[in-house]
Amino acid sequence: MKKILIPLLTFMIVILSACGNPSSKPPEGSSPKDTHTSATITYQSESGPIQVPASPKRVVVLSSFTGNVISLGVNLVGVDSWSKMNPNFDAKLKNVQEVSDENLEKIIELDPDLIIGLSNTKNIDKLKKIAPTVTYTYGKVDYLTQHLEIGRLLNKEKEAMAWVDDFKQRAQKAGNHIKAKIGENTSVSVIESSDKQLYVFGDNWGRGTEILYQEMKLKMPDKVKEMALKEGYYALSLEVLPAYAGDYVIFSKSKDADNSFQQTDTYKNIPAVKNKHVFETDAKAFYFNDPLTLDYQLNFFIKSFLGQ
Repeated sequence: MKKILIPLLTFMIVILSACGNPSSKPPEGSSPKDTHTSATITYQSESGPIQVPASPKRVVVLSSFTGNVISLGVNLVGVDSWSKMNPNFDAKLKNVQEVSDENLEKIIELDPDLIIGLSNTKNIDKLKKIAPTVTYTYGKVDYLTQHLEIGRLLNKEKEAMAWVDDFKQRAQKAGNHIKAKIGENTSVSVIESSDKQLYVFGDNWGRGTEILYQEMKLKMPDKVKEMALKEGYYALSLEVLPAYAGDYVIFSKSKDADNSFQQTDTYKNIPAVKNKHVFETDAKAFYFNDPLTLDYQLNFFIKSFLGQ
């Protein structure tokens, strides 16, 4: 029955659209249904070559790559819930729908010409029947190479490369200034609160870790290196938090989490806390490692460490 209704509904929409005001403009974040084009390119995905639009107009992102697509100026029609929560994306996603890999009917209604997800995205085979679907394994390539891959997928590799080159220069320059101020051997750790659990992060799990450790070459505490570097993150209790806290701490703070640990003597006696070397930021704005989020993180570090 659904197979009959969907073509009929599409036909009715086309007829109604033709009867409407031809001068009316679609809202930002959406496009007319006739924007699909036949021009394609071959993208070498993890699962092999795939034909994708040479100039995609209606992209659905089911993962953490929303900021990559936005930064390259490509239109989005649907994104995951985590992207919708990111305040860095608010203005750009105002009229973009929230979707999930389990709500296929909603994705069909958005009529995407390209779907981007992670390798563990659900219903991949079904998504491929809706539109060309490309998935990535998180962490298989470094965060900047990932942006270049998104650039190749969207046929905007030159733009992606230009941003990467500029960002590396800005991040490394800021890192040199920070090390000159705090010292070469001064350590920095990144923690996050989530429900009743605390986490500490390695050098490739968002939260600004790529900038601090990969680009700025700031020192990671030995205990963090031992427990979090390989997996990317490590769950810990308040009792052992002092062993993982660096001379400086970046606290990616979730307002929805239980942050009562900050009122305990264990936390208050951590040297970084006593020295006012804890920099708190909104976890929702700090999760990802796309260009928009990375620029936000870099500006946060420059302001926090250098007061600029």
